[in-house]
Amino acid sequence: MRKRVIAAAALAATISLVAAGCSSSGSTSSASGSTITYWASNQGTSLDNDKQVLTPVLDDFTKKTGVKVKLEVIGWNDLQTRIQTAVTSGQGPDVLNIGNTWAASLQATGAFLPFGDSEMKSIGGSDKFVKTALDTGGAAGKTPTSVPLYGLAYGLYYNKKMFSDAGVQAPTNWEELVTDAKKLTNGTQYGFSLAAGSYTENAHFAFINSAQNGGEWFDSKGNPTFTSSANVDGIKRYLDLMQTDKVVNTSNAQYDNGVQAVNDFATGKVAMILSQNNADSSINANGMKSDAYGVVPFPSPEGGKPVASHVAGINLSIFKNTKNKDAALEFVKYMTSESTQSKLAKPYATLPVLNGVKPTFTDNADEAATFQKIYNEMSKPLPLVPAEDQFENTVGKAMNDMFAKIATGGTVSDSDIKSALQNAQDQVKQSIGG
Repeated sequence: MRKRVIAAAALAATISLVAAGCSSSGSTSSASGSTITYWASNQGTSLDNDKQVLTPVLDDFTKKTGVKVKLEVIGWNDLQTRIQTAVTSGQGPDVLNIGNTWAASLQATGAFLPFGDSEMKSIGGSDKFVKTALDTGGAAGKTPTSVPLYGLAYGLYYNKKMFSDAGVQAPTNWEELVTDAKKLTNGTQYGFSLAAGSYTENAHFAFINSAQNGGEWFDSKGNPTFTSSANVDGIKRYLDLMQTDKVVNTSNAQYDNGVQAVNDFATGKVAMILSQNNADSSINANGMKSDAYGVVPFPSPEGGKPVASHVAGINLSIFKNTKNKDAALEFVKYMTSESTQSKLAKPYATLPVLNGVKPTFTDNADEAATFQKIYNEMSKPLPLVPAEDQFENTVGKAMNDMFAKIATGGTVSDSDIKSALQNAQDQVKQSIGG
């Protein structure tokens, strides 16, 4: 997922400033004839590519509603700072994209419009959204302050020819995955490639592997519970792909983004990768056709829970102090309509966030159906707590260090993992005042 995390502690500290900056809240203008500002995150191959994709879509919105849209596409390296500044000053856009794992952190600032009954009705109702997608709209039990826009999920990609040549089938559980990967690792290729130097990727798989064990990273009060055996075991299982199973090249410890692992797969260096469905564009760009690979859900251990991904994607939020509430809601309704979703799904290689809509990001029907099932039925939201971003930072970076230790000949034990998680937990507790 192309995203960065929001610094929850910094955002929480700005709440009092937001209250002052947002004192003009409540005034709205009629939709037609107004102009709204929209901050779009970089989803395409470049900022200019996003403008090319979005401009005709936004022009169509203006033609239908009379509402003009001032578009600004913001890169992920800058979006965090821009949102923090807007939250602090009260001078932000009307509508913006957020990574859906930011939802609870942003919600805690009080700067964003809750989608209550009337607001939700005005955009078409909550029933139109896939439940797992809508669940990312904010903390559990609170009125959501964001709604889903683009869906993404992890899948296990495998090279069909390599599997056939090795006489193995697509794995249905973790044990089969490791067995297959060992058979597919030889002097010229590895069974697997991982973005082992990416703290976001590592945090995602710490979460997913733990969820397969029935584990949690925070309790019901939002306090970190990092050191549980389910969490330790989940991380150990993932590290062991490089450490004891030796099906991952140790050089992967330097892979700081998922694209590097995807490129290894597309160029025949590895037989399997774990990646989100937007990997298709990079795979195809390397010349690998969609019929050359298959996708199955990321398998859990025998007897584990069938969690194959976190609910990844992009959500839409509205600043509470917008003077164009009606127009902003009309825009959200339009962007989350079936017709608009179908226009944007292919260029952005995203999954539908709407019930009953079929994915169009690929011409491979089996792949499309697999990813949609993962997203709808086998995904779990990352912790919907204000400190979620700190979980990613502390746990993900600890895993970076563990992979680096393995890559240089060291060993990481269960006790080493628990110690690292204790340190991460202490950091998070200190930052939230626990």
